[in-house]
Amino acid sequence: MSRATVIGLGKSGIAAARLLKREGWEVELTDSNTSETLLLQQQELAAEQITVKLGQSLELNAANLPQLIVVSPGVPWDIPVLIKARQLGIETIGEMELAWRNLRSLPWVGITGTNGKTTTTALIAAIFQAAGLNAPACGNIGYAACDVALSWKGRGAGGREQGAGGAFDNSCTDAINRVSTPNPSLDWVIAEISSYQVESSSSLAPRIGVWTTFTPDHLSRHKTLENYYNIKAKLLRQSELQVFNGDDAYLRQQGLSAWPDAYWTSVKGKDFLISEKGFYIEDDWVVEKLTATSAPEPIVKVSTLRMVGEHNQQNLLMAVATARLAGINRDAIALAIREFPGVAHRLEHICTWEGIDFINDSKATNYDAAEVGLASVKSPAILIAGGEAKAGDDTGWLAQIQNKAAAVLLIGSAAPKFAQRLQEVGYYSYHIVETMERAVPRAAELAKEYEAPVVLLSPACASFDQYPNFEVRGDRFRQLCLAWAKAEKLQHNSILSSPLPN
Repeated sequence: MSRATVIGLGKSGIAAARLLKREGWEVELTDSNTSETLLLQQQELAAEQITVKLGQSLELNAANLPQLIVVSPGVPWDIPVLIKARQLGIETIGEMELAWRNLRSLPWVGITGTNGKTTTTALIAAIFQAAGLNAPACGNIGYAACDVALSWKGRGAGGREQGAGGAFDNSCTDAINRVSTPNPSLDWVIAEISSYQVESSSSLAPRIGVWTTFTPDHLSRHKTLENYYNIKAKLLRQSELQVFNGDDAYLRQQGLSAWPDAYWTSVKGKDFLISEKGFYIEDDWVVEKLTATSAPEPIVKVSTLRMVGEHNQQNLLMAVATARLAGINRDAIALAIREFPGVAHRLEHICTWEGIDFINDSKATNYDAAEVGLASVKSPAILIAGGEAKAGDDTGWLAQIQNKAAAVLLIGSAAPKFAQRLQEVGYYSYHIVETMERAVPRAAELAKEYEAPVVLLSPACASFDQYPNFEVRGDRFRQLCLAWAKAEKLQHNSILSSPLPN
């Protein structure tokens, strides 16, 4: 029996291990961490005859080498053991590549970019599902890609028969409303694909590739901006059709010389298209121009989308472009956009307390995303920022703070650095509060003091100093906001119901 090793006991690693086991591999899963949760997962997988080794890293023993190594997205591609594995001729791939090899008979949409991936992916999946297609969102959003492959392969010969488990659940966790469809087969795979996942995928070739934005990010892993660009560009070069955000400064600079056959988009109108074909906004309509000679056609009203901000109009354009290139009609597009609720942790409205909106933008893990988040809300705002700082240009973000933030509450390990940067630009209305538990009630107090209509969590940082990921950070913010609002309401009602003194 062929042996495979999976590195990383996250949802991607577990899905990859199960898929390999189903294909007849002897599977070992390793993770350098250990915890009660991981120990429970170890026991669960042991019952499935999958060996899990916790608290240790993979060692390549010449006497018993695996034939295949599958890497979870969070594992750096250039760690010594993976370099050695490739030198030894051991096939080393990412979890996304494994899923592709099992699902390549299906058409894929692959969405990549620095920011905007999740909203665009969720909106594309919602449109495809509104058209009656079974098109689950996966990868960096919703399901692990190998979970989709497991569902597909579990349907018997050819994967077109419905198994005992019923049709694949089309939900995209926390991002799309649950959509059920009478179609028991998989029609499309809608995959949000990070640079980490592109890097470890050699043959992944979507039917439609979408590039949302490009700004410096993950440079601690990818080292240079050129390397980061080339990794993402690989996915688009291997895509049959390409959709680009033509309003992104870096991508626009690459333009037709780098991507002559792509469909470009612009929220600024037809005159700003850098190609003779593409999608643009004009008079509140998304307009389609599929060829140089075809007449422009209005597809859907922009005002149908409930989400605010020009960046969401850009996401809308790319989603509509993808849907139209896949042959989806206007009615399904309009229906999906009208009902689309937005994405958790991306400018997510949590609650309103005494006229103050509490908004969760935990997914803003870099300066550019946080700048967009702050620009999208009413002013003045009370901003909660901080976490594990990333490399990048903070100039635009700091300018947006000066323009729109009445006060900034700083949390996490980045707090001292952020305080220093704020002082350097002459901004002193900041408070180091260290934790989310202190930030939320203090933010509510400051919002009342400054008559600010918004409390915004938009960290401009990774979460790993205090939370496992940005979702857990956003969930904690949501819990604290709802608990605060409930407690304040109870206190208010208690005061109103108290008997007046004689």
